[in-house]
Amino acid sequence: MLTLAGRLRRGLEKTRKKMSAVIDVAVGRGLFDDAAAEQIEEALIEADIGPEIALRLVEDVREWVRSAGGGVTAETVREKIEMDIAEILRGSGSGRSEEIPPNGNHSSEQPRVTILVGVNGSGKTTTAAKLAAQAAARGSRVLLGAADTFRAAAIDQLRVWAERIGCEFVAQDQGADPAAVAFDAVQAGKSRGCDEVFIDTAGRLHTQTNLMAELEKVIRVLGKIKPPDHCFLTLDATTGRNGLQQITTFSRSLPVDGLIVTKLDGSARAGVVVEAVERLKIPVRYVGVGETVEDLMPFDPEAFARELVRTE
Repeated sequence: MLTLAGRLRRGLEKTRKKMSAVIDVAVGRGLFDDAAAEQIEEALIEADIGPEIALRLVEDVREWVRSAGGGVTAETVREKIEMDIAEILRGSGSGRSEEIPPNGNHSSEQPRVTILVGVNGSGKTTTAAKLAAQAAARGSRVLLGAADTFRAAAIDQLRVWAERIGCEFVAQDQGADPAAVAFDAVQAGKSRGCDEVFIDTAGRLHTQTNLMAELEKVIRVLGKIKPPDHCFLTLDATTGRNGLQQITTFSRSLPVDGLIVTKLDGSARAGVVVEAVERLKIPVRYVGVGETVEDLMPFDPEAFARELVRTE
């Protein structure tokens, strides 16, 4: 059975292999010259770290090499880039949601409410279920709320998960008001003595103004009974830097206080996590590196940076 570190390493394999191979070739002669810097900068950009951050990382390595006297190895360059990336990721407060105050609406009143938002196909329903399963495994009494009322399949999928987990479940018919479902879910969570409520919502493009307004309504209605403790945005890693606009738009309309980056195991663009954190200042809470419940992992900045660039 894979450890957490093993799961993360497997999930970031595509990005790491590409990056590591470039660094090996670029610094193979023991020099960090202009050609090496350019090769590594291009590799960072191809991993969707973003041109500005890539340039800064390379210039930091150049300055570090200069101060160290010039001699370098591929491994020392990797270590330097790893340290700088970890520092960027730590700067946003990224890490486990349990260790960080959720948002300005947070209160000690039970249940703790987490709502999942994001575009179509980003993994919201599965992620909500995995979060619920992990909470139940920790001993929490959990409720899943199916506020994606556009897709009957989403309601059925969440119901199956609830039965598998053995947790409470709230849903209405397809086409029902999502805000009403969310309200009922929190109300049921209170009356049934639940510790945590996880609410799934329908996927929508960030450009769909009317559907974004619908999510704003859900948040407003929840405010009447208990404002969400967490509003997590699921981001599909395979979209790369295209996901940055999603984050910008969703966080402009909603109290997004954390990112859950999914499908990292299918992407060679894991560097987008670095740019998302640096540019938008929204912390990463979890990363998805596979299909199982255990493959949704609390985000660890140091481990992520290490597995992004290291060979060992």
